[in-house]
Amino acid sequence: MLRRAWLAGGSGLVGGHCLRQLLAHPAYVAVHSLGRRRIGLDSDRLEQHVVDFAALDDAELPPPDDAFCALGTTIKKAGSKREFRRVDHDLTLAYARAAAERGAKRFVLVTSVAASASSPNYYLQVKGELESAVALLPFETVAVLRPSFLMGNRDEFRLGERIGIPLARAFGFLLFGPMRIYRAIDAEDVAAGMIGAALEAGPGRRIAHYDEILAWGGQQNRAR
Repeated sequence: MLRRAWLAGGSGLVGGHCLRQLLAHPAYVAVHSLGRRRIGLDSDRLEQHVVDFAALDDAELPPPDDAFCALGTTIKKAGSKREFRRVDHDLTLAYARAAAERGAKRFVLVTSVAASASSPNYYLQVKGELESAVALLPFETVAVLRPSFLMGNRDEFRLGERIGIPLARAFGFLLFGPMRIYRAIDAEDVAAGMIGAALEAGPGRRIAHYDEILAWGGQQNRAR
């Protein structure tokens, strides 16, 4: 059965890859991109919705089968912990609730490795609290992807990533056993894992780290 997808965060690194892959995937007949602005991408399958994530109850949106979420910022970019929480927790949860209310069966969320509501790290704590809140919504499947360092070309300049990406590629093999979850991963592979999760994860709550993300995206050989 052909599916209809929602995607939030399509202007970001992972979300941009997810959007393009959804538009090319034969399982999806329509993709609805929700965002604060339009994205410079055209497709017969794509419909863009400029929305206020804090007021999605009033938005006229078609029902999705699968809802994908790659919304997210950083504390530095948000400007404060309060604003970071508003975006990464409150608005993301509002999006998840809107998807559930409109009948979405599957919700796929990207957070972070080591996300935990009990983490002493504020960033990881907020991500963990979000995961717990989404898990309470009436989806058949909630798939959470927890990547570590993301590799890919961003529109914005981040000095740490310019330095870290070559190092991550060169020394990732040193992270093995339980430490494999901290291996850097290409944003394109995370996006593929998101779609694979919606198609393959099955009912219940599913959490994926490095190896599982690659497997969901059909990149098992790269997980070795």
